[in-house]
Amino acid sequence: MIENQKMLIDEMSYESMLSLWRFAPSGHPMFQGETGEYFAKVMAEKRDQIGNNAHVAISKSIGWGGE
Repeated sequence: MIENQKMLIDEMSYESMLSLWRFAPSGHPMFQGETGEYFAKVMAEKRDQIGNNAHVAISKSIGWGGE
C-alpha cells in the first residue's frame, strides 16, 4: 500500500469514508488489495467509535443519490 493512501484513509471522516464506499465506481483503487483491506478496517473502527445512532444519521444524510 502506498503511504499516501494510508495517510488519506487515516485522515478521512467516517462520513467521507461511507460516501466513498457507497458512491465510488466498481473497481475503485481505494477498495483494492491491501489498501482496500486497510480502508475497511479503519472504516469499521471509526464506525465503532461513533456508535450506531451516529452511523444511521450519517447514512441518512448522504442518502443514495450522492447529494
